[in-house]
Amino acid sequence: MTPIGSSRKPAGQSSLVGRLVFLAAVWSLAVLAVAGVALSLFFAQAEVAQIDTELSETLDGLLAGTPAHGALITAPPATDQRSGRVYSGSYWQIMTAEPAGPSQMVRSRSLWDRSLPLPGDIRASLAKTPGEIVSFESRGPLNQPLRVAAMQGRLSDIAAPVIFMAAEDRTSVNRDIRTFDTTIAVALVLLGAGLIAAVILQVRVGLQPLFALRREVTAVRTGKSERILGDYPTELRPLAEELNALMAHTQEIVERQRTHVGNLAHALKTPLSVLLTEADQQPGPLAEVVTRQAQTMGQHVDHHLRRARAAARTQGQGERTPVAPVLEDLSRTLEKIFRDKVSSVDWECPDDLNFLGERQDLLEITGNVMENACKWCAGRVRVEAEASAPRQLRVVVEDDGPGLPADQRSAVLKRGARLDEQTPGSGLGLAIVDELARAYGGSITLEASVLGGLKAVLLLPRAEG
Repeated sequence: MTPIGSSRKPAGQSSLVGRLVFLAAVWSLAVLAVAGVALSLFFAQAEVAQIDTELSETLDGLLAGTPAHGALITAPPATDQRSGRVYSGSYWQIMTAEPAGPSQMVRSRSLWDRSLPLPGDIRASLAKTPGEIVSFESRGPLNQPLRVAAMQGRLSDIAAPVIFMAAEDRTSVNRDIRTFDTTIAVALVLLGAGLIAAVILQVRVGLQPLFALRREVTAVRTGKSERILGDYPTELRPLAEELNALMAHTQEIVERQRTHVGNLAHALKTPLSVLLTEADQQPGPLAEVVTRQAQTMGQHVDHHLRRARAAARTQGQGERTPVAPVLEDLSRTLEKIFRDKVSSVDWECPDDLNFLGERQDLLEITGNVMENACKWCAGRVRVEAEASAPRQLRVVVEDDGPGLPADQRSAVLKRGARLDEQTPGSGLGLAIVDELARAYGGSITLEASVLGGLKAVLLLPRAEG
């Protein structure tokens, strides 16, 4: 039986809320990541396209404005003031395309004594597609990143093809792209956090009826309610109805078991009563044996019937029994029974402490332990009850009697065990307590008391609230 207050979580079990939030978060973050990458690429392509447009216009101007005097290429009129400033970031270059290398080269003042490199594959591509612009990446005079556009054309009076090149420093463009990437990343992170928070809120609100159903089931189990009464959504209403039907069926089975137990008690006690009556009317050795055995049989019948009733009750709906009134009634009764030995039974118990079970069972459990303490004490018995866990209560019964050695404490919990044959009793009291407590998922342990005698510690289920 699972210990009181324990809540095992099977391996691999996960929270429904956690799974829903995890799946929604993964999907949302994946979409945001794809959107972020797409926006970054789109922005970068737009920036590069803007540079290519400007470079294309520069090439068109170079092609249209470059004069040729005889066989010589002359620099065109300045079309961009930046191309006249050294290493400004705006460059152009014109050269002949001959197999042995350019025989003439004209370049912007911004290049100073440098030239724009032209890779061999780009040169071959220009030769195959004259008149078309080919764009590529390169490095500038100061090793800065360049966007270069090149085109192969013809000039009058120049026999060899002419290659026109224009380049733009893309440092500022790269900086703009990084700034955009950082901004969009921060924005998407904030948006993702907001979406996850919204998903958590949505899941919590959406599953609220399920949480309410769980609370109602707990209330039924702990004895606060007899059935599920909440009005639930269409998806949960059949479940609530089935749970109510299951609890009603269980209660019916419990009631049927109680009836059978009562019938069995009457069926067995009547023949035993007849045997005892006949034995009393015919004294003798045989009558003494019959009386003694019939009494023992009656005690065993009572013991097993109590155990069966307790086991049946623990399978039904939870019932709440205040502990303080039970301890008060038992204390008064035991003070009268043992008035020549015990002056008073001291007990302490919070008013709001409740046993999760029937009053008769609590009387049986605590009564046997307290009676045992009164039977063996020298004059003092102390009882303390308290809540020891969210679903557990503890009852401690101590006396100032002779106590028990540690090696004998487990023996007195066995059925029929009696360590002192001179003291009246059947040896079933603490055994009944042990079996009833275990039927409720509790326990009894025996220890040494600070009063000098025996200390019995009962752990029993507690009704919350």
